[in-house]
Amino acid sequence: MKLFVVLAACMAVASALYDGEERHEHVDYYAPPHYSYEYKVEDKHTGDYKSQHETREGDKVKGFYMLKEPDGTVREVHYTADKHNGFNAEVKRVGHAVHHYPLYHH
Repeated sequence: MKLFVVLAACMAVASALYDGEERHEHVDYYAPPHYSYEYKVEDKHTGDYKSQHETREGDKVKGFYMLKEPDGTVREVHYTADKHNGFNAEVKRVGHAVHHYPLYHH
């Protein structure tokens, strides 16, 4: 019997809160995407050197990254992307390549 009283009370409260009127509001959830980030790694132990920076404003993205290649040169990439031009990158190598040859002992 107590369960019936509790359920009846819950139903009464629920029906009082619902007045039968439907509400439709238009909420615009779209906001143009914007972000900016960057990171940098300088690991003297492993020789891992790299960094990146990128920004986005609406449909336009631009950025830059660089990394140290195994031959000692540095690769620099500047890029842009948008819905009209697609992805475009300019790649540059800085420095002179140094190739280390293994030494063989006979």
